Amino acid sequence: MNNEQQEEQPQTKVTFARGLGLFDATMIGVGAMIGAGIFVLTGLAAGVAGPAAILAFALNGVVTLFTAFSYAELASAIPEAGGGYSYIKRAFPAWIGFLSGWMLWFAYTVACALYALGFGSYFWEFFHKYTPHFSHELQSTLTWWPNSHIAVITVLIGVALLGLNYKGSKVTGQAENVLTMSKLVILTIFIGFGLWQAYTRPDLVSSAFSPFFANGVGGVLVAMGLTFIAFEGYDLIATVSEEVQEPEKNIPRAIFISLGITIVIYLLIIFVAIGAMPTEEGKASWQILGEKGETAIVEAAKAFMPAFGVAIIVFGGLLSTMSALNATILASSRVVFTMGRDRYLPKILSSIHPKSRTPHIAIVVSGVILLALAVSFDVTVVGSAASVMFLLTFTLVNLSVLVLRSDRSIKRLYTLPFYPWPPLIGAITSIFLAVYQLNLGPEGIRSWTVSFAWIVTGLAVYFAFFRRQAMEALPQIIVPFPIKSASEKPAEFRVLVPVYNPDNVHTLVGLACQLAKPHGEQGEVIVVSVVEVARQLNISEGLRFVHAREPVLKMAEKLGRKFGVRLRTEVRVAHDTAKAILQMAKLERVKLLLLGWRGYSGKRETVFGSVVDVIIEQVLCDLLVVKFDPDMPLPMKSVLLPTAGGPNARFAASLASQLLEKGGLMTLAGVIRKSGDEHSQAFARKGVADTIAEVPFDIETKRKLLYGDNVPQAVVKETSVGNYDALLIGATKVSTFKRTMFGQIPEQIARDSHTPVILVKHFEGAKSWLNRFLGS
Repeated sequence: MNNEQQEEQPQTKVTFARGLGLFDATMIGVGAMIGAGIFVLTGLAAGVAGPAAILAFALNGVVTLFTAFSYAELASAIPEAGGGYSYIKRAFPAWIGFLSGWMLWFAYTVACALYALGFGSYFWEFFHKYTPHFSHELQSTLTWWPNSHIAVITVLIGVALLGLNYKGSKVTGQAENVLTMSKLVILTIFIGFGLWQAYTRPDLVSSAFSPFFANGVGGVLVAMGLTFIAFEGYDLIATVSEEVQEPEKNIPRAIFISLGITIVIYLLIIFVAIGAMPTEEGKASWQILGEKGETAIVEAAKAFMPAFGVAIIVFGGLLSTMSALNATILASSRVVFTMGRDRYLPKILSSIHPKSRTPHIAIVVSGVILLALAVSFDVTVVGSAASVMFLLTFTLVNLSVLVLRSDRSIKRLYTLPFYPWPPLIGAITSIFLAVYQLNLGPEGIRSWTVSFAWIVTGLAVYFAFFRRQAMEALPQIIVPFPIKSASEKPAEFRVLVPVYNPDNVHTLVGLACQLAKPHGEQGEVIVVSVVEVARQLNISEGLRFVHAREPVLKMAEKLGRKFGVRLRTEVRVAHDTAKAILQMAKLERVKLLLLGWRGYSGKRETVFGSVVDVIIEQVLCDLLVVKFDPDMPLPMKSVLLPTAGGPNARFAASLASQLLEKGGLMTLAGVIRKSGDEHSQAFARKGVADTIAEVPFDIETKRKLLYGDNVPQAVVKETSVGNYDALLIGATKVSTFKRTMFGQIPEQIARDSHTPVILVKHFEGAKSWLNRFLGS
């Protein structure tokens, strides 16, 4: 442990009480998805797609599943309040993180307003049907505001559910369980009567679904765009993951269980609504449903349920909008809480009530906004814009999986299958559905206009007010004192060497000097020592430990004079060592970064160690990772380079020519399995020949074929019997989709070899990134 880390002061971490179990989390997802959407959208989908509306819902379920995989992996590994926002901010630059939270807050809050208005409308219809005289008198009295009779009910239900959320997630979860289970019972009754009708009248089913594509395949795509919002809700489980018990197990289970329940119920509702409804003369059942629009479910209930059918469906609509409103209030407030905690919004929004352990200020602020929207504005177009923002956020969440897979500091107990295809397909389909809303006519254009306006407003708010304080909350880096004069001519070939342990300075700095020396005045070695300060402490606390690095830096300066190489030293104080080194490499425009490795990692989820792993993944220059021996000679007499050709092997060979003394020997070896045939031998010889042919050597070279059960075993065996000063290994071409740094074979050889190992990775600019992405 570093000395500075021992000085950390105890800090009180603000967290939520984990009061939600698997059943509670599942009910949040089911309650949010099976909301007003299925009641309103069934008729609209049937009118657009015909009987194929059932296919549109099924395909939306498949599309949703791809993104659900991403949420399951990220939410179980990063169980923080905020859902998709928490993952995006970790994977992308700060302004994208802010924007994702800003969009999610808007989307959830508008969804709250929509559900509150939906409840008010359903309640008034129920009230008006069974007490027509009293409801008429009350409506004539409430004339102080347009639709004030609905506005009153909207405000009352909004305040009631805000109060539940204020009291705590356990109370909220219990309320959600009751609402959701009641709603499922009502829908099960509706489905039961419909299935019985379909069983007793199979002629209705056969005629209802023929022809299946009544409005063509295009109608199915339009219906998918219209109904996708009905599948939004499982992501709310991720949003409250900081309150879920055993999140690494329960979150993936809750996501998939809730999605499975929802898809089955949706398909059954569509099936009975279309297949069990008697037709009218000259009209198919899907046409009748299309004409009824948002009341299509009520019309279906009239057709095959007893007299109480209409009442029970309207009551189901009340429960649906209430449970969806409850779930989205929960999600909206958690997004605001997390943004306040990250200093992207006023810090007071991250306050937690000492008794209820809820973000009470965030709940109140979100509640005020949702009530203002519900009683003051027509939110139809804004609701469509919220759907666009959900889809854009889903796209970023899927891309976050690809970015964060390389973060070895994240402990994953659940990983999505068939990686990387689910997040890739999820991102592509989400973008497609978002853009496809432009085909919905004027409403689609207006929804994109509103979305664009909200995004621009968010960016303006971020850069004008919150960028500075957000940056202050991020890991900081400072340089305690100036290092070089402004008149010093910059070198063209710079080698950056981070050092900490005095025992390793001779090897690392000596190796860097050996590589910089051939460049003469254009060569320079920069030695940096990073003082790391805990995130909870002020960055200036690290200044107290700067003097402790002086012996290490003086050793480096002495080596620079010994080798006759231009060398300078720096100390940097930082909250994040990897970030400090990467920032310095970029600012100094170094050509080569040289890192030391002790030969093992202290953490199971890392390859070289958390700091080195991060640097390897993100550095934008040539890279050497050295598993060293304090007695490694410089210059060297003999090195071994296993090669199958390729840019990394060629680059390793060029470095070897600089590390060897005059008269030194470089052995280039091809590796063949013991069972290899003539073709394998020819391939190995060609790799060696290609490496030799493309590198101008002024030293003696030797070709050799190594045989073994596998590549690592053959190479390690050769290092044990040969007299080599070092083993050079070029990185294999691997994709970032694979959890690897240099490739499994080089890593295994480096771990097992008793000879000093130098892992080499050549940076090829944009081509390097493309190759890494494609795995080519």
